[in-house]
Amino acid sequence: MFVDEAEIHVKAGDGGNGCVSFRREKFVPKGGPDGGDGGNGGHVYFEAVAGKDTLLDFAGKHHWRADSGKHGQGKNMYGADGNDLVIPVPAGTLVYDTDLGLLLKDLNEVGLKVRVCRGGKGGKGNKAFATATHQAPREFERGKPGQERNLRLQLKLIADVGLVGMPNAGKSTLLSRCSAARPKIAAYPFTTLEPVLGIVELSDFRRFLMADIPGLIEGASRGAGLGHDFLRHIERTKIIVHILDIMPTDGSDPVANYHAIRNELADYSTALAQKEEVVVANKIDLDPDGIRLADLRQQLDREILPISAATGQGIKPLTEHLWQKIKPLQTAT
Repeated sequence: MFVDEAEIHVKAGDGGNGCVSFRREKFVPKGGPDGGDGGNGGHVYFEAVAGKDTLLDFAGKHHWRADSGKHGQGKNMYGADGNDLVIPVPAGTLVYDTDLGLLLKDLNEVGLKVRVCRGGKGGKGNKAFATATHQAPREFERGKPGQERNLRLQLKLIADVGLVGMPNAGKSTLLSRCSAARPKIAAYPFTTLEPVLGIVELSDFRRFLMADIPGLIEGASRGAGLGHDFLRHIERTKIIVHILDIMPTDGSDPVANYHAIRNELADYSTALAQKEEVVVANKIDLDPDGIRLADLRQQLDREILPISAATGQGIKPLTEHLWQKIKPLQTAT
């Protein structure tokens, strides 16, 4: 199950109370105060880790709390500090404070860590209040409460290549050809209901990450179809691979479909529309004489790579072409 948004409540641990205590030890005259301080409450952190690609852990658990500090005790025993709570999330998670409407941190790299709630400070015991003129203090401090927040988590997948196109253009089939991912494939639109990631392995230990994004339709940037929910996942990709079906089963025009998707990307985000794009013509096995491919190239007036995701034709040249474009971008980052 793919979950890319969650709302949760987090609370840091409370500080422990200080202790009021006096020594009552045989052969020790005027023992005096010996109440220890309370321990500090644990902090709450979020950390981006490898091996996670969904916020599913938060689907059924909405309250997260760090340990509180222990209370101080007699004999000058300080309370133990509460354990910090480190919550693992996928790389690409944005952490928002819901009440303030503020972005706290974009955890866009594995290893990034942010503290979202500070633990409460432990209170002082009565020993801390002893002075030369106040030798039997009964004062103590209560622990401070830990900080708490309502948070919204939003995931934007981090992939090198994002596949976009109309429903049934062949994106899932291409991903299954290039990687070990096994997205649902069927002969009807919107078989892909959530983004799917796959690792494309090339020779000489080269690899890159490819994401299959649910099919877009006209009006996706305004909420039509499924595209509005998943367009943000393309924002982090280095390259967009725009897949065109040269023989659409609905009889639509591939050129019109291309411009419709481009318009949706531009309406959603100017930065998204400016990303480098590789255009791929799929199902060339249905165009053996190449007439439709030639017509498509002429009308769009740009480089178009021909493939057949069903038969595997053109897949290797495509992945090598993508690698040549991705490699300098990976080096730059």
